[in-house]
Amino acid sequence: MTRFLPRYIRGIIRMLTASMLSLPLLCSCAQVDDDRIPSLPVYINLSGAGMWNTYGVAGVGISRDFINYEGVRKPDGFPYTANSYTGFGGVLLIGGMDPFTSEPNVPLAYDLSCPVERSRTVRVYVDQSNLEAVCPKCGSHYDVVVAGGSPVSGPALDGKHKYALRRYVCDRAGGGGYIIHN
Repeated sequence: MTRFLPRYIRGIIRMLTASMLSLPLLCSCAQVDDDRIPSLPVYINLSGAGMWNTYGVAGVGISRDFINYEGVRKPDGFPYTANSYTGFGGVLLIGGMDPFTSEPNVPLAYDLSCPVERSRTVRVYVDQSNLEAVCPKCGSHYDVVVAGGSPVSGPALDGKHKYALRRYVCDRAGGGGYIIHN
């Protein structure tokens, strides 16, 4: 019956059949856990062009840390309010590519706490040589520019469970800028 269909239709049918047959194999692989860090409130208001131009990120790989915990306040001069929250270990804001839409040059946000260590004070930093987030304690590396905080190497990737950084939402604000929240 399929021999009477155009060649491109037969190709689509073959691809769909192969996809359906490989689905059980894909589902059996270890899942990446990005929910290991406790879920605490996140709300950073960078709405308005002035606020975004001062505290936002302007390109791929450019990053900024937001921490408001036990006397640590980053970035310097940021006007934290009673409604500002920075999650468990702080927020890493970095320019990258949205892993779900492939939209380039968008702000991405993650919790700074390493999911292997699960400590508010063990925070990843961005290695500018490869634009990966690195845990200074366990040595895990995470792709924060393209792969949504997925582990690249180290204990976050090597163990039974694969641990990714907790992601936060960056919503466009009216009048320019973004609001980061969970």
